[in-house]
Amino acid sequence: MEPNPVSITEKAAVKIKETIEKEEDNYLRIFVQGGGCSGLQYGLKTEKEPGIGDKVIEEHDVKILIDPISIRYLTGAEIDFEDNNLMGGGFKINNPNAKGTCGCGQSFDPK
Repeated sequence: MEPNPVSITEKAAVKIKETIEKEEDNYLRIFVQGGGCSGLQYGLKTEKEPGIGDKVIEEHDVKILIDPISIRYLTGAEIDFEDNNLMGGGFKINNPNAKGTCGCGQSFDPK
């Protein structure tokens, strides 16, 4: 069996499951798009069904979708969730393909 190109921590899986159920969807999509202060930025949204060419990743009983372009920038990344009472917390992408990130962690400069 081929290893998942993106891993999901257990903490992130719990939050993903909560988000998917709240939105009454089946998947969480992670994607990369132009913009942000470092060149590319991460995006997350829920979806009912995979699109054409999407990679479906299942780990800890949650399903993630990644489109073919975004997977190039996300292979090897880990999706985590940080619980930070002062800043509200949120999903964090630990991405080995980033040579630099912005202070907020939502955008990156690819290698």
